[in-house]
Amino acid sequence: MSGIEIKVVSTTAMKTVFEDLAPAFERATGNRAIVELGPSLRLEKELSEDKPADVAIVSRTGINDLETCGRIVAGSAVHIADSTIGVAVAKGAPKPDISSPETFKRAMLAAKSIACSKPVGGGQSGVHLAKVFEQLGITAEMQAKSTYGAGGAGGLAGLVVLRGEAELGIQQMAELMAVAGIDIVGPLPRELQSVTPFVAGISTSASHPQAAKALIQFLATPEAKRVIKAKGLEPA
Repeated sequence: MSGIEIKVVSTTAMKTVFEDLAPAFERATGNRAIVELGPSLRLEKELSEDKPADVAIVSRTGINDLETCGRIVAGSAVHIADSTIGVAVAKGAPKPDISSPETFKRAMLAAKSIACSKPVGGGQSGVHLAKVFEQLGITAEMQAKSTYGAGGAGGLAGLVVLRGEAELGIQQMAELMAVAGIDIVGPLPRELQSVTPFVAGISTSASHPQAAKALIQFLATPEAKRVIKAKGLEPA
């Protein structure tokens, strides 16, 4: 199997994980992981429409749905990591208090602008954040000051903050940590938090199912788990 290119379609939350682990996997096996990143919900839709891939890494719900519709090999799914949502500011900027739902709400209302994922057709964090704003009764106020990333590695909320186009960035912690030059405030308060399990599965359209299985197994090794944790995710 030396020299096989494995097509991976993955949530953007795994960006920095693959930056470290893809070269390590190639050194260990001789096979290359070619990774396409994007918002989980968008990728799940594309995969359901038979987007070609060897490995898919999306939300647990997405993998379950894809397995049900015959796009993921039954029994191939492996829980890789859990992801939480956090807040970031520009380097050196004051960090708002977001330790409770009340202080988080005040921080959101006080912010001049925020960057986040799209609530429809974007990432998991955008969907959840829309529910949080509704729960806090600030949907209209936040819509007026929200900038939505384009999705994928080039549309990270942290990049919008880095460019000075938003005061706060709210996204998966791992996606915020992927942007150098901004400061992480911390995770959302527990009462408002959402934990997204990211799961890998073998596509039924896989050209290299055995190599795909080997890559998924590699992502569950102790070495991989150390990298996953260092990049802002909780290894499964």
